[in-house]
Amino acid sequence: MKEHNCNHDTHKIKEPCPKNVPIFGGLSNEEILKVSKMTRHIQYKKGQMLLHEGEKSDKLFIVRKGQVKVSKFTMNGKEQILYILTSGEFFGELHLFNSDEFNNFSVYAIEDTEICLLTKNDLDYIMKENPEISLKILKAVIKRLAHTENLAQTLATKDPEVRIAHLILEFCQKFGKEKDEGILIELPITREEVASYVGVTRERISRKFSKFENLGLISLSGNKQLFVRNQLALREYIQ
Repeated sequence: MKEHNCNHDTHKIKEPCPKNVPIFGGLSNEEILKVSKMTRHIQYKKGQMLLHEGEKSDKLFIVRKGQVKVSKFTMNGKEQILYILTSGEFFGELHLFNSDEFNNFSVYAIEDTEICLLTKNDLDYIMKENPEISLKILKAVIKRLAHTENLAQTLATKDPEVRIAHLILEFCQKFGKEKDEGILIELPITREEVASYVGVTRERISRKFSKFENLGLISLSGNKQLFVRNQLALREYIQ
């Protein structure tokens, strides 16, 4: 893990962290530079833990580059991935509004990742000077809550094909790139982690992917690329 200020070492960091973060979208260039001076820049290697479930933190973590997975462990020790965050997204907001709260999930880098870090005191100052940022954070938190509720509803269904169809459609929206004949997804997580996300075994994931491929809904290329050919048919699974 390497750390330095975001406004330091400019040959490595071409622009300040807050520049590409949606919650800071309304700030002027001068205000962006002020926020940047408050921000620390940390680099994590793939697999490193950023936050541990049960610990306290008074910082907002912003993903500048890379991807992280947010997960919990069930009573029987199985990992349940809650969501995957990528560039411009953030976590750790729970402590911004209630400093007595303990972190209720663990966060790991799923590839080499660069994080921008703001302390609660600095963010309180920024929000005081720019109240609209508070609303943007609240909207993002509400959207994340809705995602978690949808995930719980999806996991409650006994049909693994419905769960997997949900995941593919979610990844289409978040990670997909439009091509002439469909959507190309560079899977951000392994097959085992995909299984953890939808609450089934890795073997079942492989079988269901193969079934969807035989039906002409998707195409697979190795373990990392998935090409979605028929989103409409996948949506029919979840209706």
